[in-house]
Amino acid sequence: MKFYIGSDHAGYTIKGQVIEMLKSRGHEVVDMGPQSADRVDYPDYAEKVSKAVAKEKGSFGILICGTGIGMSIAANKIDGIRAAHCHDYYTAQMARAHNDANILCFGERVSGPGVIESMIDAFCSTEFEGGRHTGRVEKIMALQKSH
Repeated sequence: MKFYIGSDHAGYTIKGQVIEMLKSRGHEVVDMGPQSADRVDYPDYAEKVSKAVAKEKGSFGILICGTGIGMSIAANKIDGIRAAHCHDYYTAQMARAHNDANILCFGERVSGPGVIESMIDAFCSTEFEGGRHTGRVEKIMALQKSH
């Protein structure tokens, strides 16, 4: 899998660990920044990652801020993005299985390394189930286009 990853200053510390975790599992990772823990604005990085994921079919993203909330709100403004704010294995699994999420968002200040690892494992190992969920995802995507 190919991942684009970004954070703000509040997610910077864990971002490096997430990159190494993904690489150790054989995934391709593109670090979209920032390159230091200096204060930055999370919408800028949500936009960078989201535009890259939307442009490259089959790619995924990970966005990290203090809580994961701001990143998910900003990412979902980009056409083609289904960013899921997750907080454990189950929510990351369901984000992929039922919502065909293409970006995983979480917060460094609220999720420890073990939980983050389990979310990434769930996100990477779960396929979209399709079926009854397909029409729902299509309706979500239609909302983006109509507004």
